[in-house]
Amino acid sequence: MLLEKKIPLIYVLNKIKYNLLSIIFVGILTSYLTTKYSGLLPEVPISLPAFLGTAISVLLSFKMNQSYDRWWEARKIWGAIVNDSRNLILQLQSFIKEGNTEELKQIAYRQIAFCYTLGNALRNQINPLEDLEMFLNSKDLEILTLHKNKSLGLLTLNMQSIKELKEQRAINVLEQISVNRITSNLCDSLGMAERIKNTIFPATYRYFLFFIIYIFVILLSIALKHVSFIFELVLLISVSIGFFLIEKSAYHLQDPFSNRPSDIPVTSIARTIEINLRQLLGESDLPEPLAAKKFYIM
Repeated sequence: MLLEKKIPLIYVLNKIKYNLLSIIFVGILTSYLTTKYSGLLPEVPISLPAFLGTAISVLLSFKMNQSYDRWWEARKIWGAIVNDSRNLILQLQSFIKEGNTEELKQIAYRQIAFCYTLGNALRNQINPLEDLEMFLNSKDLEILTLHKNKSLGLLTLNMQSIKELKEQRAINVLEQISVNRITSNLCDSLGMAERIKNTIFPATYRYFLFFIIYIFVILLSIALKHVSFIFELVLLISVSIGFFLIEKSAYHLQDPFSNRPSDIPVTSIARTIEINLRQLLGESDLPEPLAAKKFYIM
């Protein structure tokens, strides 16, 4: 997630460098052809590219709103995961009878592993369980090898443990229902996050938008054929760079689990959950919150 810090100019320019090169090429080519065949081309009033620029602004505004809605929905999902993770352990602590602290710790550690695993899976990490051996015993790891969806497998293991606690009379049926409701909420959050990840924003929208921007550049270049070439090129770059930066920002926001600086900080959130749950268990050897990487945090 991008922070309120000074974002390096090189990072911004790197996102649109190919678009800028193409705009420079199109601008130079259009200016050359306009000069060479000026007698064949009709006069293009400046109001025409101005109208097209307004249309592009509306389209970009729509795309940015839709992209931010996806990003914000993803952030709310992870906020719900934080709340449900805390509630799960808080309720179990108040429900479980003395002598079942190991079972409580095992459920808490699985929940921590669930958060890390879900974040890794959403970012298409090859092994979502990488470096999580400290939270899972050998039996859990063996069972999880049978699950394609590791996050769902961890929820299944916790549900089974809760069922066993009920059978051992460590909790009663009403307490089991209450805890199962939280686990069900976590399963809902898992599904909603996967829906955002697997639902692709229509690619044709982006292609059509690029096409209209290039048409705008060509028309603006023709309309400015009587002004200095240097001024014309600077104006083309200045206007189009704004369009492309907004489009690129929307493009990054529309996939909040793409392992980019603009991502939802799922690793940082999972670390926060780890600290909270281990503190609830009474542990003192806690990890530090995840530090920011210059201008963003993952």
